[in-house]
Amino acid sequence: MAAHRRGLKAWFLLTALAVLVGGAVVGTTNGPAAQAATGASGTLLRQNVGLYPRLVRLQHSGSANGTILGSVVTFDGNTGLGAIYASRDEGKSFEQIGTVADPASANGKGLCCATLYELPRRVGDLPAGTLLWASSAGQSTNPRQMSIPIWASHDHGRTWSHLATPVVAQNTGGLWEPEFTVTRDGRLVVFYSDETDQPAHSQMLVAQSSADGVHWTDRERVVASDDPAARPGMSIVRRIAGGRYLMTYEVCGPSYDCKVHYRESSDGAQWGDPSDLGPTVRAADGTYFEHTPTITWEPGRGREGRLFLTGQMLYAADGTVAEGNGRTVFVSDNGPAGPWRAIPAPVSVPDPYNNYCPNYSSPLLTVRNGTRLLEIATAYDSDGVCKAYYATGSEPVAR
Repeated sequence: MAAHRRGLKAWFLLTALAVLVGGAVVGTTNGPAAQAATGASGTLLRQNVGLYPRLVRLQHSGSANGTILGSVVTFDGNTGLGAIYASRDEGKSFEQIGTVADPASANGKGLCCATLYELPRRVGDLPAGTLLWASSAGQSTNPRQMSIPIWASHDHGRTWSHLATPVVAQNTGGLWEPEFTVTRDGRLVVFYSDETDQPAHSQMLVAQSSADGVHWTDRERVVASDDPAARPGMSIVRRIAGGRYLMTYEVCGPSYDCKVHYRESSDGAQWGDPSDLGPTVRAADGTYFEHTPTITWEPGRGREGRLFLTGQMLYAADGTVAEGNGRTVFVSDNGPAGPWRAIPAPVSVPDPYNNYCPNYSSPLLTVRNGTRLLEIATAYDSDGVCKAYYATGSEPVAR
């Protein structure tokens, strides 16, 4: 599984993200397979490529509060771009308002796995409400030397400027899937999946922190198994009930199957023993997700609020692909330990499989005062192009 996962990312970076003609991916070796249907329910976000979507609601931005922002990775020729969208009607419609054009992803250098984050409080000279965008860049350079550049916006996503590059790989190993949080004591943290410590670790989840967003500490291990073949990655971090921090992630590798794991932190800085892979998530009926988990939290009425979790593929208790694959979200009213139950996903993706596009890292966000769930999910269209679709669930999710 670890080799397969590395193969998918290598393809994602070296072909789909480097060579695009007329918005269509060409030269693929692992494109849309006959096993998967095309398209998805919901509304198309953009007409051409839209990968690795993200969602955030502005809550610290003054008059812009309540605006929902979305982002996807896309391309102009072989130059990678971050496309920024805004919705002012609770996810019913989106319009593109900005573009992040990082030179580190221009001219075929490669772009992957971009994230979007609003600062909840001042960090150095960055006021609350500053938007941050970060990506995995440079994977298609020869020789490969990846980095995690961070860009900032002070006008709610319309214009962007380079803030810092906390890490540049010292070898050809990958640096993937950045994710932000601000700790209880006000430090900005970037988490990412790190392949540069091989052979000791095929991949590990690490973190760097900063008091100003410009100067960064060295990396610290957050999830790094004693098994050198284990591959924890794709972290998502959210503040939940009681001000706690929750991280979800997958663990892949020859002895693992990319199930969803989680861990908690009281302050966002200390996450426990890095060698502990953490508990997994299963619904009450035994179903579970594999690959690319995402999560969101809604305060709700109860003490623990409400958690919503999804992943790329849904499996039954016996390990077979479940009936609700591509159409399911888990809900818990009792924190990450559950019990979890299933509800219909806002966007239905037909038959997702282990591939960089269908239902890959689909973000969730509650809308309409927490009564509905918004999702952006990706799927191949009939021409084999990976596109992003969005929808709000039709069923109430509030108690």
